[in-house]
Amino acid sequence: MAALNDDGLKITFQSKKDYKCPVCDTVFKKEELLSGGGRLIAGKLTHELHRLYEPSKKYGEVFPLAYQSIVCPECWFSSTEADFESLPLENRDIAREDYEKRLRDTRLIFPNVDFNEPRTLMEGAASLYLTMRCYDFYHKQISPTIKQGLSALRCAWLLDELDKKYPGQHYDWLGILFRRKANYLYNRALDSEQSGDETLSGMKVFGPDTDKNYSYEGMLYICAYLHYNYGPKDNAEERKTTLEGCRRTIAKLFGMGKSSKDKPGAFLEHARNLYDTINSDLKEMEAK
Repeated sequence: MAALNDDGLKITFQSKKDYKCPVCDTVFKKEELLSGGGRLIAGKLTHELHRLYEPSKKYGEVFPLAYQSIVCPECWFSSTEADFESLPLENRDIAREDYEKRLRDTRLIFPNVDFNEPRTLMEGAASLYLTMRCYDFYHKQISPTIKQGLSALRCAWLLDELDKKYPGQHYDWLGILFRRKANYLYNRALDSEQSGDETLSGMKVFGPDTDKNYSYEGMLYICAYLHYNYGPKDNAEERKTTLEGCRRTIAKLFGMGKSSKDKPGAFLEHARNLYDTINSDLKEMEAK
């Protein structure tokens, strides 16, 4: 199973490794992205630390995020590769019982997906939705909440791409919905870590994209960014308190001044811009 572009050139290949689904015992191989040969042409870094890629003249559009999650082609259980075979034994029956609802709910958002075929953008977005959903079956020791938040955010990015391809199909609205979900999950994970309820130690690479790991500091930035853009705005006093907390968080990120491996110049620039925006909003609130 390999994806080909319009000229018959390979975009992906089938892994040699066999994966066994912990839910239904199906054995399958994972579709992997071929990254060399000019397939990936890096574009700009967005405010959400999402790396955009320019279409290649030879290979066309390539979306690395579409191939990150492992999905069982039979029962659609999904997670990251690191956690796929670590589903707790006591939760396998629960995941098995969720089978029909999992497929039904997924097809409501992503119709006609087929994980027995090479992935399209639609399967890529669906795989991230399934990953977000299936981390409900994992123990808190592997940090499922932040992994759900990351999956929701990445799903939103692919929904943006689907909206470009299929305008008027409400993928733009779904992108906002998944960002709101990501905001809830990211900030819930941070609160759980600070209260000691759920550790973040199970998260080895914080992303949020695949080209660069912005580490814990990047996660804090995303928490503040999502909270500012997609958090509740109905209650003015609560909003003000939230933004003050976001401002303090962002101030700490670029307060050191110098860029580093985890905090390159582009990241610090986005952090400064977010700080200025939040600060401006707070000044307007105080002036009222």
